[in-house]
Amino acid sequence: MMPDDERGDTARAGEGRSEGRFVGPGDHADVAVVVVTYRSAADLGALIDSLRREAVAHRLRVVVADNDSPDDTLEVARAHSDVVALPTGGNLGYAGGINAAMGVVGDADAILILNPDLVVHAGAIAALRERAGRPGVGLAAPVIVDGTGDRTPSLRREPSVLRSLCDALVGDRLRRRPASLTEMVLQPAEYAVAHPVDWATGAALLVSREAATAIGEWDERFFLYSEETDYCRRARDAGIQVWFEPTAVVRHSEGGSGASVALAALLAVNRIRYYAKYHGPAATLLFHATAVLNELTRAADPAHRAILRTVLSPGSWSSLPHATSRAAAAPGAAARAERASNP
Repeated sequence: MMPDDERGDTARAGEGRSEGRFVGPGDHADVAVVVVTYRSAADLGALIDSLRREAVAHRLRVVVADNDSPDDTLEVARAHSDVVALPTGGNLGYAGGINAAMGVVGDADAILILNPDLVVHAGAIAALRERAGRPGVGLAAPVIVDGTGDRTPSLRREPSVLRSLCDALVGDRLRRRPASLTEMVLQPAEYAVAHPVDWATGAALLVSREAATAIGEWDERFFLYSEETDYCRRARDAGIQVWFEPTAVVRHSEGGSGASVALAALLAVNRIRYYAKYHGPAATLLFHATAVLNELTRAADPAHRAILRTVLSPGSWSSLPHATSRAAAAPGAAARAERASNP
């Protein structure tokens, strides 16, 4: 039989969760939720509301790492007395924002990385925790649906010259082509069952504490795009599996990072940078050529012509969006995080 004082502690913990409250920086959390924001004032509230519903069943800590938003994003976060609001000190990008937040997540069994323009469906966190906690698994990705409820193709295979060449020529047509001929995972059957994957888009990803420690920081050379490709590869290289969990669902409005020719060019360039990180000059030259071909085959569109010019001119890559400063909180510097408080 459980002692009276232990029963009281359990009851009090249950009462806190029933209110949908998040645990404070000094308390143990089942999951620390990391949200990197930039101009996210319109979306952040809905995400926090969905996390409160999940906080009934889990001890959640929510850390909002804001990349110097010019709108009211931080004010939205500060309106919640139990949310850790962390100004990063600049626009550090997605990887930089995650690393800044990791310095203040505190004692947590897992870290759930979420885009601010998401809504978490009921039971998603439980399903991701269960999957990531299995032997050999350390990362778990959910189903991502759009605003109409349609499933989006969020899974990917490791980039290769052949896959990049075929994707440049075919795009998302011929969805039944062999896995060796496309980086995209397009067949519906592959979204119906749980299975290991090379990588998943970084909008929603749960990482066990053990996996996060083994993998280390996110690579900030990828300001935006390809950072999740790199992180998942490093997980696999460390012997940690990345799994897709179809019973976990999040809704993504998409476009949270904005849309521009400069960002589209950064996407293309960071794919080349990622490939160069793990391959020699000759292989990288071939991969670069497939990136050029991808834009050439779409050059009727003025945006793709602009991207083509950038891809062809490595000297211009430094002018693409990049981190503006590095004033993030250091590991253990929870006192520098701004914990919002109501009057």
